[in-house]
Amino acid sequence: MINQHSEDLLNTQLENTPGEGYIFSWFDWFCLWYPPGWLILFNRHWQHYHTDPDGWNWLEYGLFLIPGGFYLALLSRWLRLGFRPPHQEVGEFDPKYQQAFGSEIIRPIVKYYFQGELQQVENLPSTGPLIVVMNHAGMCFPWDFLTLGYLLSEAKGWVVQPIASPALFEHPWVIWWLPPKWSQVLGGVRAELDDFETAMGQPTPNANTQGKIILYAPEGIRGPLKGWRRRNQLEKFDVSFIQLSDRYHIPILPIVCIGSEFLHPWAVNFTKLQRLVKLPFLPFSPLMLVLILFPSMGIWAMRTRLRCFIQPLEPAGLDTHSKKGRTVAYQQAQQLREKLQLQINQFLGKS
Repeated sequence: MINQHSEDLLNTQLENTPGEGYIFSWFDWFCLWYPPGWLILFNRHWQHYHTDPDGWNWLEYGLFLIPGGFYLALLSRWLRLGFRPPHQEVGEFDPKYQQAFGSEIIRPIVKYYFQGELQQVENLPSTGPLIVVMNHAGMCFPWDFLTLGYLLSEAKGWVVQPIASPALFEHPWVIWWLPPKWSQVLGGVRAELDDFETAMGQPTPNANTQGKIILYAPEGIRGPLKGWRRRNQLEKFDVSFIQLSDRYHIPILPIVCIGSEFLHPWAVNFTKLQRLVKLPFLPFSPLMLVLILFPSMGIWAMRTRLRCFIQPLEPAGLDTHSKKGRTVAYQQAQQLREKLQLQINQFLGKS
């Protein structure tokens, strides 16, 4: 087991000498432990490495921290930009920035807030390419995905690219919250066949990475949508990851995440309202009362312990002439779902 809670957080700051990356100031440490400040951390880190004249400024950051101040900050920014949204510059995946963001921002959050752990590491293959599939829940910012991506990068030096709903790339709320093309620059891949094929066809972006590592949620958006009542119950798996594995001869690495259900507990989804605002899901819970006062907490989640259990590798077929039909792929996907559900039940029984 790799325990992500063993090192002193202060060492992270001391290791970063001037000129070698983003150095936490007292304000950043405050933001780390004050939930409305997480969005500030994300944007300040981006502005350290990128020119972003349309981004938030210091006055607006200060407004984030007071009840209702985010609305004033949003108005201030909108007026400052001349009544237009932030420019959407073309952004390509930047593995160096992904590494910097992981080590300088995600690392302390994963270690000391989510206490992320990678377990059963003996099942990790030595190299890619891989389609890593994991149960996805929480009805919030995808912290289970970010945590697993960071843990795999730390353990193997892999560059992990998650597949996500297109709405998480282009929704107006996301465009105003986060920097332009933030998800794409960090390696996000739209859940569309053309984008997947493009990602698989790109050259390996890191010398330490041998083959593509794609992170995939086989439940799709049904995972977060199930809400608190159906927590720890896997929804039906899509067949696309089986078909992609078969088409590209890429093995599947299943991983079970325990604790993601508590990222946003007691939540239910109001489908009609969710569709009205065109979001993939819109959770409602007692926490939403706080979110109304502090909208910058949209990327925040409840403190929990995220444990990722690596399962045995599912090898890909090597016969290029035998392509699985949809029925066979569906059966294989549901068999894997049943296997992972059994593992979830066993892990919860041991807790």
